[in-house]
Amino acid sequence: MRVFVTGASGFVGSAVVRDLLGAGHRVLGLVRSDEAAAALKAQGAEAQRGTLEDLDSLRAGAVAADGVIHTAFNHDFSRFADNCALDRRAIEALGETLKGSGRPLVVTAGLAHLVQGRPALETDQPPVDPQAYPRVSEATAMGFLSQGVRAMAVRLAPTTHGVGDHGFVPALIRFAREAGFAAYVGDGQNRWSAVHRQDAAALFRLAVERGAAGARYHGAAEEGLPFKQIAEAIGRGLGLPVRSLTREEAAVHFKWLAGFAAMDMPASSAWTRGQLGWAPTGPGLMADLAGAGYFRD
Repeated sequence: MRVFVTGASGFVGSAVVRDLLGAGHRVLGLVRSDEAAAALKAQGAEAQRGTLEDLDSLRAGAVAADGVIHTAFNHDFSRFADNCALDRRAIEALGETLKGSGRPLVVTAGLAHLVQGRPALETDQPPVDPQAYPRVSEATAMGFLSQGVRAMAVRLAPTTHGVGDHGFVPALIRFAREAGFAAYVGDGQNRWSAVHRQDAAALFRLAVERGAAGARYHGAAEEGLPFKQIAEAIGRGLGLPVRSLTREEAAVHFKWLAGFAAMDMPASSAWTRGQLGWAPTGPGLMADLAGAGYFRD
């Protein structure tokens, strides 16, 4: 297959590119800079310059491919609603281009706000109110099912970790450094699922190769780690104490991440593994925190 990958130079997207190439696929990657384009070509992939705002570039990439994997997203959470709207418009452009082709469109989603009190299942539906949670990547993609697009979603764990991570865990580490202590909310028993980025990359590849139209796949290698355990690992890594915070205190300590820090987000991936033969092999989050350079200055 020739696969168009958005966010091809990003933390997850670059791993997806490597996995696809390793499996014998051809890759056309969307990148924003000449430097990223050169790095992509050095791996044996093709590069297409463009951004999420450049809808013509997205359409051109989709036209030229046998399938699309959409990993690009602007992670500036101070403008989360705006970035979700940009993501929606990008997916609409990709879906409109693929209409009537039967080709796969795999978009990225998350595991927040699905259920409470139990691990999320692939059959659980995302929120439908964009005012409550503005990221609508799943719903946008699934809207093209009736128009001849093999749309699917990969729901990534809240911590997709590994060397080069710049997501939630590095933010938690930064907040701990700034405050002089690592923290959790209440008793810290709310759970976060986790996945290594190489395992996430393999899941995207399996979805574009053999995924079923309308399926939601869970990128969760570890079903649920207590947030307190994550905070304690950060405390050890930084040599700092660990404290429990009230929700009011957490809003100050965790800033834009406060809601996620208190959220219970475990997720099962049993169905995903059975359907796609996905078998995660990467290190778990605790091992990565000990050995992936998270605490280097």
